[in-house]
Amino acid sequence: MPYTKRTDLAVEARELWAESAPKTTKLSGVKAEDLKCHGYDVTRIQILDREGERALDKPQGTYVTVELSALARREEDAFARGVSAIREQLLPLLGMVRDDSVLVVGLGNRAITPDAVGPSTAKHTLATRHLVEHVPEHFGHFRRVTVVQTGVLGTTGMESAEMVKALVAQFRPNRIIAVDALASRKLTRICRTVQICDTGIAPGSGVGNARAKLDRETLGVPVIAVGVPTVVDAGTLVSDLLEESGRDMVPPEQWGPYGGGMIVTPKEIDTQVADISKLIAYALNCTLHDGLTIEDVDMLTS
Repeated sequence: MPYTKRTDLAVEARELWAESAPKTTKLSGVKAEDLKCHGYDVTRIQILDREGERALDKPQGTYVTVELSALARREEDAFARGVSAIREQLLPLLGMVRDDSVLVVGLGNRAITPDAVGPSTAKHTLATRHLVEHVPEHFGHFRRVTVVQTGVLGTTGMESAEMVKALVAQFRPNRIIAVDALASRKLTRICRTVQICDTGIAPGSGVGNARAKLDRETLGVPVIAVGVPTVVDAGTLVSDLLEESGRDMVPPEQWGPYGGGMIVTPKEIDTQVADISKLIAYALNCTLHDGLTIEDVDMLTS
């Protein structure tokens, strides 16, 4: 049985399809567009029907990938441009009106650095529902935002979807934004890529431990997923490196007892997760609250 390279990114699923299909074959049911946004490369992929679902192994919907290479190089204006780029891609997917309320969900395990993107983002996201409702004279112009870190099944005894479903019943948000760590096929995309999609998410899928889905079908509310690749499956990494060097892939049955279960992450992952989580949180804050600037968020979160 051929080895299947693991990735959560639609842009990489499209790359894998192109690598495996004859050059004359057209990718049916998928529409793709490449563009620039505040100096960053953006790829927008729309999976239109079941044929597109089968080709990319992802549900119908829109997937937007923002490549934040300048952030990794720590260019002077990279953070501000990244916030603006993510905000511009989020707004049309959210489709909010003025009085919509939003639940921001930080998925993952804050005790494990590569899985801490969700909790780290939630930490920097402004929770405003209580302020809008109880101090409207000062905060009435803010959107009602509730923020939660779900933890993981092993420490809470609850599926993240169960917790979110209970919160939806209590607070009745109009939109949910779920933030989680993902898996990529390439180390060059680790913490340098943000994927935004309107199809929801299955927590833990990046490491092959998918839990109950958070999507419109299960929660009754539109779910926008924001994901950042923080790990690469070892088998996928080795396969790509061998292909790039012109060598044949080693069959999985020859990997030994541990080769198929290893996940790789960079040694600087703690700094990278902190940087990308803060950027996503600031982008969420500036998206959810009209007129809010990076300087305003600095003041409100300090």
